[in-house]
Amino acid sequence: MQVDFYKYQGTGNDFIFIDNRQDIFPKNDTKLISKLCDRRFGIGADGLILLENDSEVDFHMDYYNSDASQSMCGNGGRCAVAFAKYLGMIPEKTTFRAIDGIHDAGIDSENVVTLQMHDVTEVREKPAYSFLNTGSPHHVQIVEGLEKFDVKKEGAKLRYGMYGESGSNINFVEQQNEDSFDVRTYERGVENETLSCGTGVTAVAIAMHKIGKTQSNKININTKGGDLAISFETSNGAYSDINLIGPTQQVFKGEITW
Repeated sequence: MQVDFYKYQGTGNDFIFIDNRQDIFPKNDTKLISKLCDRRFGIGADGLILLENDSEVDFHMDYYNSDASQSMCGNGGRCAVAFAKYLGMIPEKTTFRAIDGIHDAGIDSENVVTLQMHDVTEVREKPAYSFLNTGSPHHVQIVEGLEKFDVKKEGAKLRYGMYGESGSNINFVEQQNEDSFDVRTYERGVENETLSCGTGVTAVAIAMHKIGKTQSNKININTKGGDLAISFETSNGAYSDINLIGPTQQVFKGEITW
């Protein structure tokens, strides 16, 4: 079968997109998903996203990590909004379904997407780290010398050693000023550092506010792939109206045969 595909990136987090409204993609073929995401034997991406019909909202985002496991992906969600607009499925505002439920989003003329994330009611504070779920589980840990930090080695240790087979994403953080943080993330499912992680930077912003590193309710996050912003409201230790804001870009399109 020959199928059109599109490649998008959101602050360096890159995804293969396929318009699957006609149910053309064999989703149970995990080897195919991994092969398409392989950077030497396939197209190459951190994940694959199928845009599908949904009877209640504008579309369904069916997301797969590069190892074919599934999770919520914040940057993938932002890119899905841009792809849906490119296909003429949505105007500037949309509501769509992901693995963690319904999300609202908006996109401007520069393809900057504001994605509303789910509320966070619990942040587990430990002496050396914080843990919370922002659609995917995230470990957040402050380190010194982030630029030279061995994210893959230390992230893998924590991902498997502390969280077992199901694992967690691991975020390492260094504060720059009152409302700005540098972040590097080891992503489960990719099993490596990615240039950016949307649910990860959301988790970092909330964790840094929760432990008192910032008083701001709009946090700027610098990743290796670019800059993102997270805004939120907070009351009685819970976080609501959480928005992940950042650019998206269609990199190229092509055809793939399998």
